[in-house]
Amino acid sequence: MPKSSKKKKEKVADFSKAKLKLGKGRQLPSNVVDTSFKARSIALPTQSITIEKDITLPTTRKKQSFDDLLSLMKHYNANTRKDAVLSLRELFQLHPEIVESSMTTLLGACVRLIGDEDAGVRKTLLSFLSWLLPLVPKEDLIPHVPLLILFATSAQTNIFPEIRIDAVRFLDLFLQLVPETVVSGWMEENSGHGRRVLEGYLGILSAGTKYGGTEGAAQATSTASVVLSAQSKLVILKSLSTFLTHAVSRLLQSPSNVTSDLDPTAVPLPTWFFAPSFLSARSFAAYERLFQTGSADVRPQLNVDNLRDDFICMPDFVTGASTVEWSLNDLSDLSLAHTESLTHPSNNTTPLIHLARTLYSTLLASYLDCAPVVFSPSANPPEAELNLLTVTARIMGTLYGSVLQNKASVNIAEEEIHCDELKTLLGYMTGYFPFRPARREIKVEHAFQDLNVIYCELTALLVLVSSRRQLEDTSRKARLQTSRSLASSHVKHEGKLILQAGLVRTYVTSLLLGEDNSGAHISRPLTPPMYVALLPTIWALLSQPKENHTSAQGGAPPSTVLSAVLNHAIGTTSSSSVKALTVEFVARILLLETESDYCGPFDVRKTGEQEKIQEWILHLPRTLWEMGTHNLAASETIMRSLLRLLQRGSIAIKHEEIIGLLSRLTPFFMVTHPVRGRFPGPFTKIPASSPRIRRLAVDLVVTILSVSPRSEREEREKLMSAVASAVSGTLEEDYWQQLVRATGLP
Repeated sequence: MPKSSKKKKEKVADFSKAKLKLGKGRQLPSNVVDTSFKARSIALPTQSITIEKDITLPTTRKKQSFDDLLSLMKHYNANTRKDAVLSLRELFQLHPEIVESSMTTLLGACVRLIGDEDAGVRKTLLSFLSWLLPLVPKEDLIPHVPLLILFATSAQTNIFPEIRIDAVRFLDLFLQLVPETVVSGWMEENSGHGRRVLEGYLGILSAGTKYGGTEGAAQATSTASVVLSAQSKLVILKSLSTFLTHAVSRLLQSPSNVTSDLDPTAVPLPTWFFAPSFLSARSFAAYERLFQTGSADVRPQLNVDNLRDDFICMPDFVTGASTVEWSLNDLSDLSLAHTESLTHPSNNTTPLIHLARTLYSTLLASYLDCAPVVFSPSANPPEAELNLLTVTARIMGTLYGSVLQNKASVNIAEEEIHCDELKTLLGYMTGYFPFRPARREIKVEHAFQDLNVIYCELTALLVLVSSRRQLEDTSRKARLQTSRSLASSHVKHEGKLILQAGLVRTYVTSLLLGEDNSGAHISRPLTPPMYVALLPTIWALLSQPKENHTSAQGGAPPSTVLSAVLNHAIGTTSSSSVKALTVEFVARILLLETESDYCGPFDVRKTGEQEKIQEWILHLPRTLWEMGTHNLAASETIMRSLLRLLQRGSIAIKHEEIIGLLSRLTPFFMVTHPVRGRFPGPFTKIPASSPRIRRLAVDLVVTILSVSPRSEREEREKLMSAVASAVSGTLEEDYWQQLVRATGLP
């Protein structure tokens, strides 16, 4: 049957080309998809003007609420996210009452921007958190810190280097606010945040795959190793230095590192460098407690029968009650009263040992890269390189100082390895020491002074280790003989170490006297951190054997160093923040000769500085009077120093000093003026809320009266009359009368 005409036409149409006619547009393909649609209305709920908003909600000037800004922080556009963060600050400034209730939701949204790919968003977020987080109470912030650290450590491993650097900046902020939470668990394998933070630092620096790996060469941890600029490397190392400072302070906590409750911001005076000069840890623990206060000050009932005729070792009978019961059983040497209650904590420095070995090559490379530029004799260095070199040296001091000052946790082989590493680092620095800028600029001079102090601190570590070896027992010597290579290495570096110590001795002496090596005046006085950093160096120089400080080396002998220390202590004004530190340090070295278990080479009796020591002792009452109530913590240190020296019968306080103290302490309680007559001294202005200070002053007076010669009757009566008038009508009046009756004072 023939095909129909319709099918023939369709078949022809499939292969025919349509002819375009003039005036007609291009025809659409036959397979085009029709996307047109028709609708009666379009629903946009979030933008409808028909919705009534809650006018009571806090909003910005652009009428954006907190929820609106949170939604904008997830916007695809970086500028919108940035503006949302800026608007959050505006919202909280206008309505600070909503900060506390919004913290959980807010930080949950903010942490996602820590690793944002846009640099402007990260910078804005960092500025916002730097403003907001310090306003939040610490106890309210701590629960949110784990979330903040989690996202920051995640950003530390980001593929983009700039995000890693900014993550370190966020960690810097957290270290300022809650350092104990950031570093917690840093030496543990699977707990705490500190471990992840530290591995992140090492990953950026390409210093090692697994921190704490005991064997094998260090390998890069970063997924894409990059060459860091000096500015970026400075950000990382500066943050790492802060992290290590907090981590080490928690790991190596010592009873002496307790700040006064009168001044919690005070820098504690370190005592660890005295430890090798004692025969036992128990004796050193008692020596550490000489300047500590606490509940141990409470005394049982008085027993006059135990009074000694030759010397009354009067303790500080300081309690909070209006009346006190105590016993002259406590008039014996206070340092041995509680030796069973305190021993040195076991310092686990194994993580520090591995970390020091891991970072050694990185620190050495950083120093070698910056040294030629920083120490150029023709021009002052760029700020980034100078700060980078300072931070590198500070990390050296933190790591090697923490390891080498704790011999109990380091065996001889490890100690030799770390000493050799430190000697190598110092060997590169010695050629430039003392460090001086090419031209005098205040900022650059201060940075170079910091570098000089750090170099002195590192050199002191090696000197103290060398001195400690000379005091080792025969078993130690036997072990050294079994390792001839280590012994030969020690002998090889000994001459260089003595030379370095001579250079350091000259610099420290001039620094204490306020002059540089050229005799020019130093514009920057010593700050408390700098003075504390110099103390191990000063002690290392004082305790060096005689054969190590001959005139051929150009260094001053220990007596000159002690003279500089005393001159600095006397010359420091009473308003200086360093004054209390100088008083305690000088008092501690004077008290060493009263310790039966002290075995160090330093002997204050052989220094020939008795006149300077007498001048230092007699200037303390004047300093006490000048301080008044402006610095009660420093006043307590002065009183306790004099009290301990008198209790121990120190050779520093002889007949002349005691007579001088009698007359000089009277104005502290009652001043007699030729025109104005008698009026109360600074003692009466000490607030009643500080009874410990008031009673400590009374203890000091009773002790001086007990040991002063009876022939000085006039001065004794003046002092007793002044104290009696000052305590009249106060809670200390009964306390004073009890002590007078108990000691038999006239």
